[in-house]
Amino acid sequence: MILETESDWRPSASLEVLTLRARMLERIRAFFAARGVLEVETPVLSGAAATDPHLQSLATRYTGPLFPRGQVLYPHTSPEFPMKRLLAAGAGSIYQICKVFRDGEAGRLHNPEFTMLEWYRVGFDHFALMDEAAALIAEALVGGRALGAPEKLTYREAFERHCGLDPHTADSVALAAVVQAKAIAVRGDPAREAADTLRDLLLTHVIEPQLGRGRVTLLYDYPASQAALARIRPGDPPVAERFEVYLEGIELANGFHELNDATEQRARFERDLAQRKERGLPAVPMDEWLLEALAHGLPDCAGVALGLDRLVMIAAGVASIQEVLPFPIERA
Repeated sequence: MILETESDWRPSASLEVLTLRARMLERIRAFFAARGVLEVETPVLSGAAATDPHLQSLATRYTGPLFPRGQVLYPHTSPEFPMKRLLAAGAGSIYQICKVFRDGEAGRLHNPEFTMLEWYRVGFDHFALMDEAAALIAEALVGGRALGAPEKLTYREAFERHCGLDPHTADSVALAAVVQAKAIAVRGDPAREAADTLRDLLLTHVIEPQLGRGRVTLLYDYPASQAALARIRPGDPPVAERFEVYLEGIELANGFHELNDATEQRARFERDLAQRKERGLPAVPMDEWLLEALAHGLPDCAGVALGLDRLVMIAAGVASIQEVLPFPIERA
């Protein structure tokens, strides 16, 4: 990585890493071509934004013939919503490799602009997609590093193994006790925090660094309160049909057995917006086009979004995402 001030115009990534990235993209496209999955492109700009309070959208403004008074548009945080509109229109299994944008994110594993691989498999549930995600990663890393057999671990098993409690039944007091025992810095009394906030702290600070060591780890059966856009499977307790993919302690991907109920999706968007208001975050427009597509009928499918830059980072054996981007935000 070039650090000299006088060389700041140069790329952060070496030619060797950029070549590795190009070859990885070739293998990914070949992987999907062999499975009959169609590559698609969807708009980067949308009149709707991510309602998820954990995601902050960038915004721009268009003024022109269609909107002479101007229209706020949001660069997408993920191509998920327009891809689901294609699915509802009968596109079948599809994938996309594109730039996505998120405000407020920068660091060793983050850049406000990054590359996402997102794909949807019609007729798959999240278990079938977990297997395919592990296979895709192994194929993409050919010539990178050898991996052991994938590990599948429930959210509950991970917490029992690394934190000594059941995350589905533990209350804020029990979770806060582990946060304190693990010396995780928090402001104020952690027992006053919501259980989901404490679960996220334990996941990111205690559990994630242990996952995916020498092999892909697939973490699944998240709490129903963390379903996001996934279906919820009834049971005791009910769980979200959601999974995340880890390699070398790094989260690579997040996948769902996709919710296809328009009424429930609208209710989740509205809960997101209420949470944004409580946290003092800006209100954003929900995606009515997506809701119409869900009402028309989304086929039974599973989808996953994978951070391509992080995968290149692992393959290259470098310490930060800036070393695999030609020009990260500070040099853009």
